[in-house]
Amino acid sequence: MKEFGKQFGKSVAVCCVLAMAAAAPAADFTYQQTTQITGGSMLQMMKMAGAFSAQARKAGDPIVSTVYLQGNREARVSPEAIEIIDLDKEAVTHVDLVKHTYYTMTFAEMKARMEAARAKAAAQAEKRQPAQDANNPNVQASFDVKVRNTGAHKGVSGIDTSESILTMTMTATDTKSQQSGAIGITNDMWMTPAVPGYEQVRDFDKRYAEKLAEVMGVGGMDMSRMLMANPGATAAMGKMAVEMQKLHGVPVMQVMRMGPTPGGQPIPAASEAPLPQSQSPSGGDVAKSALMNSLPFGFGRKKNQDQNANQNAGGAAPSGAQGSLGAILMETQTTMSGFSSAPIDASHFEVPAGVKQISAPEGAVQ
Repeated sequence: MKEFGKQFGKSVAVCCVLAMAAAAPAADFTYQQTTQITGGSMLQMMKMAGAFSAQARKAGDPIVSTVYLQGNREARVSPEAIEIIDLDKEAVTHVDLVKHTYYTMTFAEMKARMEAARAKAAAQAEKRQPAQDANNPNVQASFDVKVRNTGAHKGVSGIDTSESILTMTMTATDTKSQQSGAIGITNDMWMTPAVPGYEQVRDFDKRYAEKLAEVMGVGGMDMSRMLMANPGATAAMGKMAVEMQKLHGVPVMQVMRMGPTPGGQPIPAASEAPLPQSQSPSGGDVAKSALMNSLPFGFGRKKNQDQNANQNAGGAAPSGAQGSLGAILMETQTTMSGFSSAPIDASHFEVPAGVKQISAPEGAVQ
């Protein structure tokens, strides 16, 4: 479920970027981005692992990065890592500032690894449990996408913002067993009408998303095959394009939630249903929930098991949101600040001196 959620989230990001981006002339642009995992069962599991791992203990700490954009190059620099994306060279370079190593992977290499991983996963799924294969003709999927502009306002990074909430759910049903499961993403966005120069970011993201779509099949999923198997997906993509037109401006802050959701109900937005910090799930509850959520779309679970897991994992929740709130795997918050159109030194897009080149690790696809 974790890996599917990652790929589903990437599909969402690609689709959203393609729907919102607009072309803009090349220019330099810089901003700071602060990202933090703020809740969900995965955070609780990482906190438990913190007793044995220094890295896990930092799981909930904010990560502050500086993003540099210059033409067809983007560099994201944090205290521990640098990521350089070069669209002209069609390559991504990862620099580990802790280990003083780096590796570069071309888009062609990414595509080859993704295709090999898909083939391996398909072979394993067919051998182990063919009825649960996501491409099984007995599985029918439905999709729902909505955007709500709530009218709420608040200041973020010294900027007045208004709230827009994007909810997405994908529900799969096995027509033989009638078992179903759903995964959802809710993005609570605080938007400002415009930030001078930010159009460069959108234009770069659009071009990068288009290349990723070619490399990964829109986020690691074979979208063409899914669309053929599920005619409703085509209508859903059209609806998404319509809904995305309701978003106006720059998302200065985003609180994204992701996880399985009973009955395909949207996961509540953070502003509408804050996570109950004082009622975090126990270690046993988290482990049980993670194990049961590992099956594709929740297939193989009985309804009463779903209900018990959700009640135990989430504690008390606002009326009408208990099941969805309890099923949150991860909640993250991303805030942008320090926008600047000042010229950028080219050195920000180069690997620092004294860093050793290594081969891309096995399993790395981006």
